Amino acid sequence: MKLYMLLGLFILSNSVFANCPAWLNHSIDRLHSNKTVNLCEVVQNKPVLIVNTASHCGYTKQFKGLEALHQQYKTKGLVVIGFPSDSFNQEASQEAETAEVCYKNFGVSFLMSKPILVKGKAAHPIFKTLNQQQGEPAWNFNKYLVDANGQVVKRFDSWVKPSASALTKEIEAVL
Repeated sequence: MKLYMLLGLFILSNSVFANCPAWLNHSIDRLHSNKTVNLCEVVQNKPVLIVNTASHCGYTKQFKGLEALHQQYKTKGLVVIGFPSDSFNQEASQEAETAEVCYKNFGVSFLMSKPILVKGKAAHPIFKTLNQQQGEPAWNFNKYLVDANGQVVKRFDSWVKPSASALTKEIEAVL
């Protein structure tokens, strides 16, 4: 009986990954933590808003709006993930400072990764896919909306605030 239960759990856990798009089948390191998160487990059958962020950018204040989106839509299934990046030379040099900006200054509770690259040949594989489908980000705080099937729906430029009706309408359409 125990063997069957273990096999059932193994099959169930593998089916989670079978439904996950390959481009999201990555583990990411959480910001200022020794914990790793498998994105397939986090985003399975849920829409996702992926954002390339930076601690020292004119758009850094958008963390507050992203947190508001997270709070407003998390019970409906939306997952918000921030990926700090120094691709535009606007990220803090120390991960602890990045964490302070996110968690202390803006009260971020959504998933944040350790800093990664979001453009060019060295871009993280997630952003390579996003870039192929929607173009490379020209700056920080580009927002990529992904539906529950892992299809990239739309990219919103940096200047589009998290509270913009164009963004919230698209989010509501994929919920």
